Amino acid sequence: MEVWGIFLSSFMIGFSGAMMPGPMLGVTIDGSLKRGYLAGPLVVLGHGILELVLVIVMAFGLREFFENPKIAGLIGLVGGGFLAWMGYGMVKSALQKSISLDSNNKGGSSMRNLVWAGILVSITNPYFILWWASTGMELIRQAYAVGLLGVALFYVGHIMSDLVWYSAVSVGVSRGKRFISNDVYRWVIFALGIFLVGFSLHFIRGGIKMLM
Repeated sequence: MEVWGIFLSSFMIGFSGAMMPGPMLGVTIDGSLKRGYLAGPLVVLGHGILELVLVIVMAFGLREFFENPKIAGLIGLVGGGFLAWMGYGMVKSALQKSISLDSNNKGGSSMRNLVWAGILVSITNPYFILWWASTGMELIRQAYAVGLLGVALFYVGHIMSDLVWYSAVSVGVSRGKRFISNDVYRWVIFALGIFLVGFSLHFIRGGIKMLM
């Protein structure tokens, strides 16, 4: 049950990040209009390759780093704080109707190789780097506590959320229609924002316990 809990929490948290407008959404929409429904999976493939490298480095190269209670506690506080900030931003954006499925649909037309596009728009995104340096690191630390299976399920859950969302967007755009309206999209973002704020409290509480 514990390892499946890692998978489900990773999937939900990954989904909340995947659904926020950003460079990957722009590349996916642009690629979908030109190449069809495979654009989403191809962009996620590039994104997933980069994330797999990060997971391996963090889980194995930083093993002793993770096992230090003080460091682990600090990571928990930072990761929880960032998760709370992200959740608050999602709730605020949804209520103010400042986000839509059309946001950031630019800058992707010059990228011919969608797999490389997925890598490039991820590694050059400060938000992506900040997420992995805080929340991502804490999730890996928790997953590593139950062994390699926990780390593997964390990665699968995380990348599955990206694959499901961007594949849906790609299919919808390539067929000239959306599966969901902007209003429904904003309510989903609102609900996921609330979820993130609640989950951040778990991170923060665990971090405080380790520091003490």
